[in-house]
Amino acid sequence: MTYINKNVGIYVIHAKQGYEVHEKRIKTLFQKHNLDYELITDGDPSLFPTLTLTDYFTPESISTMRPGVLSCTLNHIFAYSRIVANKNKFGIVFENDPCFIGNFEKKITRVFKEAELLEPKYIISLENTTQKFPSFWDVKRGKVLYQASRSRCAGAYIIDYAGAKAALENLTQEKCNDVIDWWQNRLIERGVLKMYWAHPVLVEQGSHNGLLSASISTRKSNLRRKIVWNLQKAYKGYIRRLFPRDLIIK
Repeated sequence: MTYINKNVGIYVIHAKQGYEVHEKRIKTLFQKHNLDYELITDGDPSLFPTLTLTDYFTPESISTMRPGVLSCTLNHIFAYSRIVANKNKFGIVFENDPCFIGNFEKKITRVFKEAELLEPKYIISLENTTQKFPSFWDVKRGKVLYQASRSRCAGAYIIDYAGAKAALENLTQEKCNDVIDWWQNRLIERGVLKMYWAHPVLVEQGSHNGLLSASISTRKSNLRRKIVWNLQKAYKGYIRRLFPRDLIIK
């Protein structure tokens, strides 16, 4: 890694089987951007018999969440354990369908420059799955991080060492009871973590924007999906931003 500090760990949420095309694409994409990474697969459903799931989840969530959703959430938790064990100052966590937007190197450098000035225990959302953005009135020249009251899903984000440790400590007291995206919101609501949105965003999920084919997405890649996504992004990224919502903390 030439432009990301060696104290930054990069972790990709993955599955042991059935996603070989995902893995091949990740390898190509990350090599292109000179990013060292680790696949996180310890929470794979095939390993559930060897795990004590009640160490991480409420009994109700174990019985109601689909195995794939449970596995994905557990792999995010295991990524936090890696960050703490490896003493990473920051961890970048990706789900396995990222599409980088624009100059990733330049954007991530600016993000880390501001992140260094933040009070510890935070998550920085790097992506736009929910298509929520700071309003035009919230954006400041030269500023890229904006404190927010909600997550924008967990497709790509930075979590600092103190934040990962705090999330794991909270897990010992109050087990996870939902998919990773909503669990992060609960941690924000409880004051365990603060949330910041990077703007402009750096990543889109291929499973949402229509750029990935059926072989690496639960949804087929087609022209209609791409058109719908881009129309929504144009509306929410421009017109909707004229009308502020109470998501950015002043």
